[in-house]
Amino acid sequence: MRVFKEEQRFNQLWLIALIAISAIIPIILVCVEYFKNQNSISTLELILIILLLIFFSGLIFIFKLSTKIDELGIHYKFFPLHLKYNTISWKSINNAYIRTYEPISEYGGWGIKGGWKKSKGKAINVSGTIGIQLELADGKKLLIGTKKQIEAENTIAYYKTQLNHSNNV
Repeated sequence: MRVFKEEQRFNQLWLIALIAISAIIPIILVCVEYFKNQNSISTLELILIILLLIFFSGLIFIFKLSTKIDELGIHYKFFPLHLKYNTISWKSINNAYIRTYEPISEYGGWGIKGGWKKSKGKAINVSGTIGIQLELADGKKLLIGTKKQIEAENTIAYYKTQLNHSNNV
């Protein structure tokens, strides 16, 4: 029995820089206003505003995509939106393979996204351009981002072989 496990987070340098800039600019503006006119807000309110800006800017970093492939199927969880794994059983998967994709043009970016075109299905990803493409028995499609292309590919191939042998018996 093989088990593939992967956890990914939003940790791209460009994203960290963008979030830092979008937090620092309002903090600077609030501080400038405070020091120009100390009657505009209290010191406590200034500290609270700064802490809230830092807190909300950092929220994206609690998101985590967890993927697991085992004998039961393919499982995924996008914490904190999913508190437990969603499982797609092997019998409900018509095809599973690894592919390169364009996050922005195909799905509108990263996160939980519906394709710009309904034919693309849904994507759950946090970075990169490689994904586990699932074509489901009900006609839907789901792409789960991965950074472990070879491991995912080998595990999917292993279970495809196991399923083919059990179906032919």
